[in-house]
Amino acid sequence: MTEPFLAIRGLAKKYGSVTAVDEVSLDIAEGEFVTFLGPSGSGKSTTLYVIAGLQDPSAGDVLLKGSSMLRVPPNERNIGMVFQRYTLFPHLTVAENVAFPLRVRRRSRADIDAKVKAMLELVRLEAYANRMPSQLSGGQQQRVALARALAYDPPILLMDEPLAALDKKLREEIQYEIKRVHLETGVTILYVTHDQEEALRLSDRIALFNNGRVEQVGSGRDLYEAPASRFVASFIGHSNFISGVSAFGRNGTPAVRLPDGTLLPAAGLEQPAHDAAVTVMIRPDAFALPLPGGSAEPHSIAVTVKGATYLGDIIHLATRTPWGEDVDVRLRQDGSPMPQQGESLRLKVNCGNLRAFRPHPE
Repeated sequence: MTEPFLAIRGLAKKYGSVTAVDEVSLDIAEGEFVTFLGPSGSGKSTTLYVIAGLQDPSAGDVLLKGSSMLRVPPNERNIGMVFQRYTLFPHLTVAENVAFPLRVRRRSRADIDAKVKAMLELVRLEAYANRMPSQLSGGQQQRVALARALAYDPPILLMDEPLAALDKKLREEIQYEIKRVHLETGVTILYVTHDQEEALRLSDRIALFNNGRVEQVGSGRDLYEAPASRFVASFIGHSNFISGVSAFGRNGTPAVRLPDGTLLPAAGLEQPAHDAAVTVMIRPDAFALPLPGGSAEPHSIAVTVKGATYLGDIIHLATRTPWGEDVDVRLRQDGSPMPQQGESLRLKVNCGNLRAFRPHPE
């Protein structure tokens, strides 16, 4: 069996009685872009710091090409890091900042000049070589930090919330630059964020953290369309969680029975025993209005409109079921009349991505 490029094995980190990272294991391929996603305090940054050597684990190991990194000092791990704060040297020019890690490694002047030129071209800042950091925008400073981290050709680049301090428009611009740099260099990137949209834009795979553990690893599409737990379903995208009980539909296929007796198929899902309490996840965009004069829809639910908002190509509905659960609905605009407050509707349900979970603990 081929050894993974980077292997995290049973990693744990405790601070007294508090467990920040709890038995995290993950294999990362060379050249992969993997994002550690999760809420604050979920263990994603702590895991990154252990890989960097900035913190010692309480248990477990981190292996690069089969060799443990734990006894290697941080400055000898040859890992690039980019933080939320740009950490540029204010008294050095842009070019001098990028050259700094090369000077520390005693590269020749010719090698340094050539590499600095190449790195500034990579991040499209070659015209800013002689400027001071204070003369740059926040986005430009972060691109200088990225160039500096890549200057000595590290096998791994670690990025900890690097865009959190930027506004939305600038953040999206730098996301594009990071993705472009990754494609051009092929460096392995581990990226920490709490922003799910950022993770979806950038990543080959996402490791979703919760309470120190990895809940699920996969592509953004994997996590959105096939969440392994209620937490994943609630964190990635928007979800409705509707109460029901497990049941069986036609031909004995698994289904969920809603409180009004409606059956929604849940084929291929592991479910508790018959008539066990479950919640069924339905994405807001899984609904549609039935065609006028069409036959009765077998997979549909009744709702009453509480409010309707026109959003261009989408209509957002706030609705409520007959048994009192609120349901968010996003309908594609097809020219149909806007549903009105108080109107009763029967909404078709696309059952392809339904997931049933045990009720969320109070």
